[in-house]
Amino acid sequence: MKFGVVIFPGSNCDEDIIYVLEKVMGQQVVRLWHKDHDLQGVDFVVLPGGFSFGDYLRSGAISRFSPIMQEVIQFAAKGGYVMGICNGFQILTEAGLLPGALLHNTNRKFICRNIYLKPQTTKSLLTAQLDPQQPLRIPIAHGEGNYFADADVIKALNDNDQVMFRYCDEAGNITADANPNGSLENIAGVTNLGRNVFGLMPHPERAADALLANEDGLAIFESILSIVRA
Repeated sequence: MKFGVVIFPGSNCDEDIIYVLEKVMGQQVVRLWHKDHDLQGVDFVVLPGGFSFGDYLRSGAISRFSPIMQEVIQFAAKGGYVMGICNGFQILTEAGLLPGALLHNTNRKFICRNIYLKPQTTKSLLTAQLDPQQPLRIPIAHGEGNYFADADVIKALNDNDQVMFRYCDEAGNITADANPNGSLENIAGVTNLGRNVFGLMPHPERAADALLANEDGLAIFESILSIVRA
């Protein structure tokens, strides 16, 4: 597959995701600058984490208007695969490609630590090959990861199996104590109704190498490739 990683001013996880896709997963990767108008024929677009320009207003609110995002929106409208991680997730909600919004963490602090995720559906590329009973230990690093949407949107997400991940404890229990940022219903990742756009707050690319003593994130990338290449 050919992946495109969009780089915004302030992106700080672009090289992390490029390393995993290129060196660990053996995929072709191109860097897409935020002012570009050409996706260079990629099969899958990734919006990485970071601190995008305009975060002081609202995370992703300015980046959403970068020239490349018009191409990404059109690409997604045609069924192209798009994944946003952390700040990338925020940009996707600001662009209207995913429902909901990411608010300040309820403790009003930046959180950087390992958490546990529980897969909620097999109806997405990211989770299709995951064991729904096996929690994944994945790092988070954000100040605005508190997922919010109105009641009708939350109901639709649940009814349509669009919630990909929820925060849980090490044993897989989805509890308030396991929720690091106050997200409604412990939601950590969602997909759109067309199941070609994906957003998650945790960083699987930071848990995808034996050198990091954590390879739980690899399962997510392997799930993507196993389905797309089938």
